[in-house]
Amino acid sequence: MHYITTIKLTFETIEEIISANKKLALSDEAKNNIVCCREYLEKKIASHGEPIYGINTGFGSLCDVLIADEDLEQLQKNLVMSHACGTGDEVPQEIVKLMMLLKIQSLSYGKSGVQLETVERLIDFYNHDMLPVVYQQGSLGASGDLAPLAHLSLPLIGMGEVNFNGKKQQTNDVLKQLKTQPLQLKSKEGLALLNGTQFMSAYGVWCILQSKKLSNSADTISAISLEAFDGRIDPFKEHLHTIRPHKGQIQTAKNIYKLLEGSELVALHKMHVQDPYSFRCIPQVHGASKDVIEYAENVFLTEINSVTDNPTIFPDENEILSGGNFHGQPLALALDFLAIALAELGSISERRTYQLISGTRGLPAFLVAKPGLNSGFMIPQYAAASIVSQNKQLCTPASVDSIVSSNGQEDHVSMGANAATKCFKVVENVQRILAIELMNAAQALEFRRPLKSSHQIENIVTEYRKQVKFLVEDEVMYPEIEKSVEFLNNLFFHH
Repeated sequence: MHYITTIKLTFETIEEIISANKKLALSDEAKNNIVCCREYLEKKIASHGEPIYGINTGFGSLCDVLIADEDLEQLQKNLVMSHACGTGDEVPQEIVKLMMLLKIQSLSYGKSGVQLETVERLIDFYNHDMLPVVYQQGSLGASGDLAPLAHLSLPLIGMGEVNFNGKKQQTNDVLKQLKTQPLQLKSKEGLALLNGTQFMSAYGVWCILQSKKLSNSADTISAISLEAFDGRIDPFKEHLHTIRPHKGQIQTAKNIYKLLEGSELVALHKMHVQDPYSFRCIPQVHGASKDVIEYAENVFLTEINSVTDNPTIFPDENEILSGGNFHGQPLALALDFLAIALAELGSISERRTYQLISGTRGLPAFLVAKPGLNSGFMIPQYAAASIVSQNKQLCTPASVDSIVSSNGQEDHVSMGANAATKCFKVVENVQRILAIELMNAAQALEFRRPLKSSHQIENIVTEYRKQVKFLVEDEVMYPEIEKSVEFLNNLFFHH
């Protein structure tokens, strides 16, 4: 059981909650915050004659239209229904589950005016893996993620669809099976559910968790490539990096140096004075990406421990403030930066693959006997190059874009949702590029026998060979690429 309190979420906590499939519950402190805020709001509405945005007014450019007291609940229901305009592909269920976790965390601070029952219903959905069907397209990332969060919220009022017990079902049918009534949203609740950055944040958290693993796997695979290419150890010596002490650079050099300890190959006398940049500059390139991952992590750490809906309620200060905490600009910039940093891990990986098949350093052309009759590893490099180029296209920043919406009221938006879904695709692409490099590196390493690499590298290659065999002559390659992706996924992503 994991208790949602006002204690900060960390990436380690989130990973633990996900990997151990932990259940959520509200702490007494969080319950008290939510109840006090709701009571304050109800008293305020009863005693306040003036319009309060989104509570007794319309939304967006309709903010000056006053709504009668008897219509306040219908107003919130209408908001959720009308804003459920998502389209395109479905959001992966693991991201939807993260969205729910982050929405629950944000509502638990007691600044949003929701009923305790509403938050507890979200927790019930989460704990029973009753995951709303949400769509990838539709958010501008500035009133928060209105369309995706509307889809996340529809099941609370008995509408929309959910993935439950392994299949997609109508929410109403599932609620009937569970003998549960839909919620009646009260004043402000629809707005609290829909305003917020949980779509962007969930994608960002997932991308950052994967990025850390991609960064580690890139270091390991590049070390195998370096060995296979008969590369030099000099560029990884510690004192070279203490005179240009970028944190990620130092860490990468240390990782590679440690991975190659005890290698017979690295100890060989080298005929060449230096290596191409894709080998020699691994610390600088991988290291720069590590530093960006850390930057993005800090941005998202702040965001997932924040209140991002609007208006925000301050019972102690006796104020209800309409502001812009839902604006995704910090996330949009960080997601664009993260996508660029990850794409570079893929870009330099593909160059190492190219060097390995180029027929230099005593390796056969395309890493196969009888090149000509056999194409060997010629075309996996094409595939990697194609994915690298797609990443370049996906790295066009979303955050420099904006478009006017809501009749001019929402006149600058972050496009953080587009930055998020692009970054997600880049993460998946980089994993494939690295898997292709691993295929080539393991193949090339066999041509260095009987000499051995380090104990660590040899162990990884031995495990790899249980799934992907050495290629003697041409075979159908795509199953081998898929096996390589799966190996990488199991080695770094499930531990």
